[in-house]
Amino acid sequence: MLTPRAIAPADLPALNALNDAHAAAVNALPPADFAALVGIAFRARMIEAADGAPAAFLIALSHETPPQGPNHAWFLARHPRFAYVDRVVVADAWQGRGLGRALYDDLAAEAREAGLPLLACEVNLDPPNPGSMAFHQKLGFAPAGEATDPRNGKRVRYLVKALG
Repeated sequence: MLTPRAIAPADLPALNALNDAHAAAVNALPPADFAALVGIAFRARMIEAADGAPAAFLIALSHETPPQGPNHAWFLARHPRFAYVDRVVVADAWQGRGLGRALYDDLAAEAREAGLPLLACEVNLDPPNPGSMAFHQKLGFAPAGEATDPRNGKRVRYLVKALG
Protein backbone atom coordinates (compact mmCIF):
# COMPACT_ATOMS: atom_id res chain seq x y z
CA MET A 1 0.00 0.00 0.00
CA LEU A 2 1.21 3.46 -0.78
CA THR A 3 1.80 5.59 2.30
CA PRO A 4 0.72 9.20 2.86
CA ARG A 5 3.51 11.73 3.28
CA ALA A 6 3.76 15.47 3.84
CA ILE A 7 3.27 17.73 0.83
CA ALA A 8 6.53 19.45 -0.08
CA PRO A 9 6.89 22.73 -2.00
CA ALA A 10 8.17 20.83 -5.05
CA ASP A 11 4.89 18.85 -5.12
CA LEU A 12 2.66 21.91 -5.42
CA PRO A 13 2.53 22.34 -9.23
CA ALA A 14 1.56 18.70 -9.87
CA LEU A 15 -0.95 18.66 -7.00
CA ASN A 16 -2.50 21.95 -8.13
CA ALA A 17 -2.94 20.45 -11.61
CA LEU A 18 -4.55 17.33 -10.09
CA ASN A 19 -6.82 19.56 -8.01
CA ASP A 20 -7.89 21.60 -11.03
CA ALA A 21 -8.53 18.44 -13.06
CA HIS A 22 -11.20 17.63 -10.45
CA ALA A 23 -12.58 21.18 -10.19
CA ALA A 24 -16.22 20.07 -10.44
CA ALA A 25 -15.81 18.29 -7.10
CA VAL A 26 -13.29 20.49 -5.26
CA ASN A 27 -13.12 23.88 -7.04
CA ALA A 28 -10.10 25.06 -9.02
CA LEU A 29 -7.53 27.25 -7.30
CA PRO A 30 -4.85 29.55 -8.70
CA PRO A 31 -1.36 28.24 -7.84
CA ALA A 32 -0.72 30.92 -5.20
CA ASP A 33 -4.03 30.16 -3.47
CA PHE A 34 -3.36 26.41 -3.56
CA ALA A 35 0.09 26.95 -2.02
CA ALA A 36 -1.37 29.25 0.64
CA LEU A 37 -4.01 26.64 1.54
CA VAL A 38 -1.33 23.98 1.97
CA GLY A 39 0.65 26.44 4.07
CA ILE A 40 -2.15 27.01 6.60
CA ALA A 41 -3.41 23.42 6.66
CA PHE A 42 -3.80 21.37 9.83
CA ARG A 43 -2.77 18.38 7.68
CA ALA A 44 -1.58 18.38 4.06
CA ARG A 45 -0.68 14.90 2.83
CA MET A 46 -0.22 13.16 -0.48
CA ILE A 47 0.34 9.68 -1.84
CA GLU A 48 2.92 9.38 -4.56
CA ALA A 49 2.90 6.73 -7.29
CA ALA A 50 6.05 4.75 -8.04
CA ASP A 51 6.81 7.04 -10.98
CA GLY A 52 6.72 10.10 -8.69
CA ALA A 53 3.39 11.41 -9.96
CA PRO A 54 0.79 12.33 -7.36
CA ALA A 55 -1.81 9.60 -6.95
CA ALA A 56 -3.88 11.40 -4.28
CA PHE A 57 -3.86 14.21 -1.77
CA LEU A 58 -5.83 15.58 1.17
CA ILE A 59 -5.78 19.07 2.67
CA ALA A 60 -7.46 19.52 6.05
CA LEU A 61 -8.03 22.63 8.14
CA SER A 62 -9.03 22.87 11.78
CA HIS A 63 -11.09 25.00 14.12
CA GLU A 64 -7.95 27.10 14.68
CA THR A 65 -7.65 28.03 10.99
CA PRO A 66 -9.23 31.38 10.05
CA PRO A 67 -12.37 30.88 7.92
CA GLN A 68 -11.51 29.59 4.46
CA GLY A 69 -14.81 30.07 2.68
CA PRO A 70 -18.43 29.51 3.64
CA ASN A 71 -18.17 25.74 4.13
CA HIS A 72 -15.32 25.89 6.62
CA ALA A 73 -17.08 28.86 8.28
CA TRP A 74 -20.25 26.75 8.64
CA PHE A 75 -18.35 24.27 10.81
CA LEU A 76 -16.57 27.04 12.73
CA ALA A 77 -19.97 28.44 13.73
CA ARG A 78 -21.24 25.08 14.98
CA HIS A 79 -18.38 23.00 16.35
CA PRO A 80 -15.72 24.08 18.86
CA ARG A 81 -13.01 21.57 17.83
CA PHE A 82 -12.64 19.62 14.58
CA ALA A 83 -10.50 18.68 11.60
CA TYR A 84 -12.16 19.74 8.34
CA VAL A 85 -11.35 18.10 5.01
CA ASP A 86 -11.16 21.05 2.64
CA ARG A 87 -10.33 18.85 -0.32
CA VAL A 88 -9.37 15.29 -1.13
CA VAL A 89 -8.57 14.17 -4.66
CA VAL A 90 -7.63 10.75 -6.00
CA ALA A 91 -6.29 10.65 -9.57
CA ASP A 92 -8.64 8.80 -11.91
CA ALA A 93 -6.18 5.96 -12.50
CA TRP A 94 -5.91 5.36 -8.73
CA GLN A 95 -9.57 5.46 -7.73
CA GLY A 96 -10.96 2.41 -5.96
CA ARG A 97 -7.58 1.33 -4.54
CA GLY A 98 -7.94 2.55 -0.96
CA LEU A 99 -5.94 5.78 -1.28
CA GLY A 100 -8.78 7.99 -0.06
CA ARG A 101 -9.27 5.73 2.94
CA ALA A 102 -5.52 5.79 3.67
CA LEU A 103 -5.55 9.60 3.63
CA TYR A 104 -8.60 9.75 5.91
CA ASP A 105 -7.06 7.21 8.30
CA ASP A 106 -3.89 9.33 8.40
CA LEU A 107 -5.96 12.46 9.14
CA ALA A 108 -8.02 10.70 11.82
CA ALA A 109 -4.86 9.52 13.58
CA GLU A 110 -3.43 13.06 13.59
CA ALA A 111 -6.74 14.54 14.76
CA ARG A 112 -6.99 12.05 17.63
CA GLU A 113 -3.40 12.82 18.63
CA ALA A 114 -4.31 16.52 18.68
CA GLY A 115 -7.36 15.77 20.84
CA LEU A 116 -9.90 16.67 18.17
CA PRO A 117 -13.22 14.85 18.57
CA LEU A 118 -14.64 15.31 15.07
CA LEU A 119 -13.86 15.03 11.36
CA ALA A 120 -15.93 17.30 9.10
CA CYS A 121 -16.35 17.82 5.36
CA GLU A 122 -18.90 18.61 2.69
CA VAL A 123 -19.91 16.75 -0.45
CA ASN A 124 -21.62 18.26 -3.47
CA LEU A 125 -25.30 17.52 -3.93
CA ASP A 126 -25.55 19.76 -7.01
CA PRO A 127 -23.63 19.06 -9.10
CA PRO A 128 -24.01 15.58 -7.62
CA ASN A 129 -21.00 13.62 -6.42
CA PRO A 130 -22.48 10.19 -5.61
CA GLY A 131 -19.08 8.49 -5.47
CA SER A 132 -17.86 10.83 -2.76
CA MET A 133 -21.14 10.55 -0.85
CA ALA A 134 -20.93 6.73 -0.88
CA PHE A 135 -17.26 6.85 0.16
CA HIS A 136 -18.02 9.08 3.16
CA GLN A 137 -21.00 6.97 4.19
CA LYS A 138 -18.77 3.86 4.16
CA LEU A 139 -16.34 5.69 6.45
CA GLY A 140 -19.13 6.43 8.93
CA PHE A 141 -19.82 10.09 8.18
CA ALA A 142 -23.34 11.33 8.96
CA PRO A 143 -25.28 14.32 7.56
CA ALA A 144 -25.06 17.50 9.62
CA GLY A 145 -26.70 20.09 7.34
CA GLU A 146 -26.95 21.49 3.82
CA ALA A 147 -26.25 24.82 2.15
CA THR A 148 -25.64 26.52 -1.18
CA ASP A 149 -22.17 27.99 -1.68
CA PRO A 150 -22.74 31.65 -2.60
CA ARG A 151 -19.45 31.74 -4.53
CA ASN A 152 -20.46 29.20 -7.17
CA GLY A 153 -24.05 28.04 -6.53
CA LYS A 154 -23.03 24.49 -5.62
CA ARG A 155 -25.36 22.79 -3.16
CA VAL A 156 -23.48 20.81 -0.51
CA ARG A 157 -24.24 18.41 2.31
CA TYR A 158 -22.18 18.83 5.45
CA LEU A 159 -20.94 15.59 7.00
CA VAL A 160 -19.37 14.76 10.36
CA LYS A 161 -17.75 11.74 11.96
CA ALA A 162 -17.06 11.45 15.68
CA LEU A 163 -13.59 10.19 16.53
CA GLY A 164 -13.40 7.63 19.34
